[in-house]
Amino acid sequence: MHHAFKLEDQEYNLELSRAPAGYRLHLADAMLPVNLHLEDDGSAVLTVQGRSERVLVATRGDDVFIHLGGVAYQLRYEHPLQRLAAQSQGSAADHVRAPMPGSLVALHAKPGQAVARGETLLVMESMKMETTIAAPRDGVVEVVHFAVGQTFDRDALLLEMKNVD
Repeated sequence: MHHAFKLEDQEYNLELSRAPAGYRLHLADAMLPVNLHLEDDGSAVLTVQGRSERVLVATRGDDVFIHLGGVAYQLRYEHPLQRLAAQSQGSAADHVRAPMPGSLVALHAKPGQAVARGETLLVMESMKMETTIAAPRDGVVEVVHFAVGQTFDRDALLLEMKNVD
């Protein structure tokens, strides 16, 4: 499975595949055996190429916080479609997807409405926390796929945009 993460300003592409004792991490031309074992105390043991170290891992949406070897790291998972849109400003930027499962609590855009990059399109709620979803670029709202009160899964297509005519 392909993944993209951002650590500070550096982007990393990697692939994970199953192995008999965990996973294989494919990073550039290297393939490393890895395993993450969760402990009863909430910590985890990360094993990479036979070397194990205790880690603490927490997530918030697409942010992953890792404490490893006395150093804290913050990674951001980047959905492949959003990453492609940022690189090419192509059609992937036309699809606004849910960053996490939730429900729609406010809708600020309707079909046919012109919006500017950063303008609030909708507000969703997930785990009693509200998240504002903004326009990824200038455009016109073409389709809104959910009504206020409806629920959706992570990565659900919430709204579609088209170019300003």
